[in-house]
Amino acid sequence: MKKVRGYMFSRNFMGERVPQHIQNQVIRNFCFQNNFQYMLSAVEYSMSNSSLILNQIFNETKNLDGIGFYSLFQLPKKEEARYKFLKKIVNKKKFAFFAVEDFILSSSKDIEKIETIWLIKKILPKCLEAKDFKNV
Repeated sequence: MKKVRGYMFSRNFMGERVPQHIQNQVIRNFCFQNNFQYMLSAVEYSMSNSSLILNQIFNETKNLDGIGFYSLFQLPKKEEARYKFLKKIVNKKKFAFFAVEDFILSSSKDIEKIETIWLIKKILPKCLEAKDFKNV
């Protein structure tokens, strides 16, 4: 059975706010459904853009097989930092899962998918709505 440490936020992420007990429940349920051994979740510091706890969990991966996130939007906001983190997971032959999106990162192709989803999330608020097309 693969060992997974959960990772949660105590702050908003990409305009979302989810209580920690809900994040923990979703991560734990994902582990159960995928036959992963759930290790207690660690909570990121509330300071904006902090990834200290995430990096600490990554450094523990010699004793873990993966990291379980509530959402992929809890990854570092900066593209370079996010890509570097995801690449380290793949290079170490570990995995990460994102429970809300029902997605497991295990290869370089998965990094491309994650970056595409991030791009869509960032662009979406700038898109026109259906009502904007009525007068065209």
